[in-house]
Amino acid sequence: MPKIQNVALTSNYFVKFVLPNGGLRSHMRKKGINDVFVADDMGLLCHDAVLPGSAMATLNTAGDFQGMIERFAHTRNFTQINLEFYVDNEYKSLKFLEHWMEYITGSSEFNPSDDVYHFKVTYPEEYKSNDTRIIKFERNHFQFLEYRFIGLFPLSLNATRVSYQGSQVLKVSATFSFDRYVCGESSSLARDLGTAFNNISSRIQDFNRRRRERNSGENRVAAYNSILNDLTDRSINDVYRSPTGQVTGVPTNTLGGTSLGSGVSNTFKV
Repeated sequence: MPKIQNVALTSNYFVKFVLPNGGLRSHMRKKGINDVFVADDMGLLCHDAVLPGSAMATLNTAGDFQGMIERFAHTRNFTQINLEFYVDNEYKSLKFLEHWMEYITGSSEFNPSDDVYHFKVTYPEEYKSNDTRIIKFERNHFQFLEYRFIGLFPLSLNATRVSYQGSQVLKVSATFSFDRYVCGESSSLARDLGTAFNNISSRIQDFNRRRRERNSGENRVAAYNSILNDLTDRSINDVYRSPTGQVTGVPTNTLGGTSLGSGVSNTFKV
């Protein structure tokens, strides 16, 4: 396939929010926002997202070499991201952002409408999310790129315009700040497979190459047979080995100490 056709599309992505355990989740539940909405629905309502970026802060040095100014990197700065959400008819997506920011600034025991009401900022570990992710994928779901945010929290909630003219879907946008991000999968399964942080596993890469050859129709029979030869009990356990080492390719032929037989009989006794 020509390279110009092997391009990624902007419309295939997924956002998944994960809030820290503790007071923030309890605060959200009091406002009618449960964990299922945060984990599933909030990400689906995000209709406009951005993949994060970063920039290097540099220091110029002059005089080490005649006529030259050298530039050296000393800090990596992570830029803020803007996300835009559809507002559902229960306004949960808007409440999610409002009450997250409300929890960050804390609150006193007084009535919010009283003159003596004041704010007390919460500790960072109680409101920063370390597991929120943006996953950019393609239609076949085999090619994807994952970004995991460390220390993410809403920095600002933009004003939302409403109007009597021309009813449209209500949208709300917010700016998020984060300490840093991790590019690539970071789960324990990805580490075990050797594919974490965009690393390439030679065995999985070879398997995907043969799968593409089979789907392309070139040497389909040979590629298919090669894949079948690789998918033995031993090769599967080599690629997808359990971290505890408890997965084996040995078939089970006993149950509670009773033999189940060889499994070759064509009759079944009741």
